[in-house]
Amino acid sequence: MKNLSIFVIFGLLASFSHAIELDFCVGDTSLPRGPEGYACKDPASVTTDDFVYTGFRGERTTTNVFGNNVTLAFSDAFPALNGLGISMARLDFGVGGVIPLHSHRTSEVLILIKGSIIAGFIDTNNTAYYKRLEVGDVMVFPQAMLHFQVNVGKTPATAFVSLNGANPALQLTTPSLFAGNLPAKIAEQITLLSHKEVMRMKRMFGTA
Repeated sequence: MKNLSIFVIFGLLASFSHAIELDFCVGDTSLPRGPEGYACKDPASVTTDDFVYTGFRGERTTTNVFGNNVTLAFSDAFPALNGLGISMARLDFGVGGVIPLHSHRTSEVLILIKGSIIAGFIDTNNTAYYKRLEVGDVMVFPQAMLHFQVNVGKTPATAFVSLNGANPALQLTTPSLFAGNLPAKIAEQITLLSHKEVMRMKRMFGTA
């Protein structure tokens, strides 16, 4: 048993030593993603293109119910981010468009490159921190805080965000309540909304 324990320990150390020798770990998205991310793509098959993401190019339509278009560059879309603890997203707003109240497992930094928006977050004391941002302004949203952005200009707006996690997740509060399988009765009880309003929201998201 003692010899087996020593063998296991040295096996783990060897595995760890091999891991830290890697300069990067481009994710192999053909395999399932585990809690720590994707397994590494064979370094011999990695090319420069693996480290370039072109998904932010071009114009965006903003015709959904929120008047926005969100392009995510998380590790599943940009496997080079695997294991690096960072990710990005592009936010496009139509006139009057919003990124509704949502949260991530991570903190977020936003830089506005076009238009004018109000951005903010709400802390656990229900204090709202919000400000009108102009082009070039940067705002940070602390980890797990509910936050939002609203286009308050007369033209479309665009922002880029960076998050300190390769797969930070995204949970939108309104769709979580009304676009899934949560029964209307429970939604009424936990939101204090009327049955009529809950059903209106469910119809909006196609679940009623």
